[in-house]
Amino acid sequence: QSALLEAMQEHAVTVAGVRYPLPEPFFVLATQNPIEMEGTYPLPEAQLDRFLFKLLVSPPSVEQLNAILERTTGAETPQVETVADGETVRQMQQLARQVPLADPVRDFASRLVHFTHPEVEGAPDMVKRYVRFGSSPRGAQALVQTAKVRALSQGRYNVAVEDIEAVAYPALRHRILLNFEAEAQGVTPEQVIDAVLAHVRERSKVRLPLTTER
Repeated sequence: QSALLEAMQEHAVTVAGVRYPLPEPFFVLATQNPIEMEGTYPLPEAQLDRFLFKLLVSPPSVEQLNAILERTTGAETPQVETVADGETVRQMQQLARQVPLADPVRDFASRLVHFTHPEVEGAPDMVKRYVRFGSSPRGAQALVQTAKVRALSQGRYNVAVEDIEAVAYPALRHRILLNFEAEAQGVTPEQVIDAVLAHVRERSKVRLPLTTER
């Protein structure tokens, strides 16, 4: 666990006191099975926090199943084409970091994470009742980093509040830890995020329009 944490956070591993940097770009993908738990163990909170996003994968549609069957049961071997090399990915990462972030949008992201903590004054009632631990600062970093990427993907060189809202669920759902009462009543992290979003919208009254200005 400690080696994986070091790799995910520091992009390096230490063996016998010697530190070995990992090649860039480096990232970790993991899958989580919500059905079968035998032989598997839940990830500790510190490790979950290192993951940028948690995406929920729904069952494949008939069309998707047909595509899976076509690619995996036929005689032809699927060909994978390179679309970008490592250096290009690094340049795209650097471009995303340079996207400007207006103070009101940054404040919106900070408040969104701040009010996930039940001990915070003014936190939503749902947070106070059902949340054991709120998001770490990495949640705010994930909101901003991925909102910048979303803005670029839509042809904009600035971040809107709508971008923060769009990435709130995958960025925060694994960083909000619910208590036993929430689990017993079937409360989900998504419902808590709904409540926090509504709370922050009401308090901040921020609504920056989407724009295509560069």
